[in-house]
Amino acid sequence: MPTPSMEDHIEQIYLLIDQKGYARVSDIAEALSVLPSSVTKMVQKLDKDGYLIYERYRGLTLTPKGLKLGERLVKRHSLLEQFLRLIGVDEERIYNDVEGIEHHLSWNSIECIADLIQVLEENPEFIHKLEELKEPHPHPSE
Repeated sequence: MPTPSMEDHIEQIYLLIDQKGYARVSDIAEALSVLPSSVTKMVQKLDKDGYLIYERYRGLTLTPKGLKLGERLVKRHSLLEQFLRLIGVDEERIYNDVEGIEHHLSWNSIECIADLIQVLEENPEFIHKLEELKEPHPHPSE
């Protein structure tokens, strides 16, 4: 079972490979705001655990296990962003909120949220009711 930090690294590696065709330690470190030495240690652990193949100075590739998990993590992130957007969370808060909750939800909870998203999208009147509830209540300052 990968830790939240392992998940963050796999998710970022998956995204970088998807966007650029490759993922370098320096790119991963920059994206996660961590030191390259920390990324190297994590990449070595992910290699040992079978999520990727890391060759020093040559880069890394995700294994089928890593690809499957990476895709699942990216979908989870997108799904949670979609859910928060649907229920009216302020756009500037969504990314940080997702980062704060995504590792603490079970896959069963994620599936239930996906079902709820489907219901909300098929029944826009529910979204309108949520919007009506929000109107008279200004946001408290944080």
